[in-house]
Formats: sequence, C-alpha cells, structure tokens
Amino acid sequence: MAFFTSAVGVLKTLVIALGAGLGIWGVVNLMEGYGNDNPGANAHVR
Repeated sequence: MAFFTSAVGVLKTLVIALGAGLGIWGVVNLMEGYGNDNPGANAHVR
C-alpha cells in the first residue's frame, strides 16, 4: 500500500508541475499577442 501512496504523491507532483508549465506558457502567449513593438511581425500587411 505504501507503493500506491508514493505513486499518488508523485503523480500529484507531476500534474501540478504540468499545470504550472501550461499556465506560464499561456500567460507568455497572451502577452506576446499584445506586443505591437515588433514591426517585422506585421511585414505581411501592405
């Protein structure tokens, strides 16, 4: 039973780390969407 308790603890840690990573990635993508300081990004607009 100790093995299952340990495995659940490890899985909780992995899920929390994955969620935190996805959250940070989402915030970075959101901030990049508001960044209009790169004229090269709009090179396709004539």
